[in-house]
Amino acid sequence: MTQLMTVQQVAEYLQMSNDKIYDMAKNGELPAIKIRQQWRFNKEEVDTWLRSCAVNSGPKRNQGKGKR
Repeated sequence: MTQLMTVQQVAEYLQMSNDKIYDMAKNGELPAIKIRQQWRFNKEEVDTWLRSCAVNSGPKRNQGKGKR
């Protein structure tokens, strides 16, 4: 079942302000749907979006620095 979240719930989940969430939704940066005057966010889509924003945290390659 799809879990829809409010702006406030997403703001708390992402530890961001409500205003930033509104701006990101309006600009299409964050996946959202607008039902009449209210924004709603599918939690699965937010999670997918969040993973796509993650910086690669794997091991760093040696870029020629250090001992040879």
